[in-house]
Amino acid sequence: MAQLTLVLGGMRSGKSRFAEELAHTSPPVTYLATAQSGDSEMSERIARHRQRRLECRPTWQCVEEPRYIVDAIRSHGTAGCVLLECLTLWISNRLLAANPGVSDAEVLAEVDAVIEAASTVGGRVIVVSSEVGSGIIPVQALARRFGDLLGEANQRLAAAAAEVHLCVAGIPVRIK
Repeated sequence: MAQLTLVLGGMRSGKSRFAEELAHTSPPVTYLATAQSGDSEMSERIARHRQRRLECRPTWQCVEEPRYIVDAIRSHGTAGCVLLECLTLWISNRLLAANPGVSDAEVLAEVDAVIEAASTVGGRVIVVSSEVGSGIIPVQALARRFGDLLGEANQRLAAAAAEVHLCVAGIPVRIK
C-alpha cells in the first residue's frame, strides 16, 4: 500500500536531509528533483545537491523533472520510494514557465493529481515543501499568488498524507 509523507520547513530548516533519511528506509529510492537553473548561484546550488546525493546515496536514481512530476511519480513509484524535492520549486516553475497563463486552478489540479498518483503507486512518496506562511504578506502580486498557492497545496497534501513532519532548526517534529 502506498504511503504519502509530507515534509515541511523553512529555508535551511533541515527538511531535505530529514526527507532523505526517511527515504533511505524504503529502497530503492528515486530522487525526483524539480530545481531549474536560472542563474549561476542556482547552478552552483544544484551542483552541490547532486554531489551530496552521489556521496551519500550513490545507489539512488536521480530524475531531474521540473514540470511533469505526476508522470514521474507514476513511472518510478511502483516500488521503494519516490522523494519529490521539492514542491516549492515545482510551483515556481509552473508560475514562471513560458506559459504564464496557467491558472491557480490548473496548478492545484496538478497537486491533486500528485496526491492521486501517490495513492495508487506501490511505493512510498515523500514530498518536500517549504512552509512560507509564517512570514509577512509580500507586496508583489506574484509573490502573494505563490504563497497562496503553496499554502493551499501544502494543506491538500497534508490532509491526504499518512505522515506530516515540520522541520525547524534541523529538528524534525511529526505533526500528523
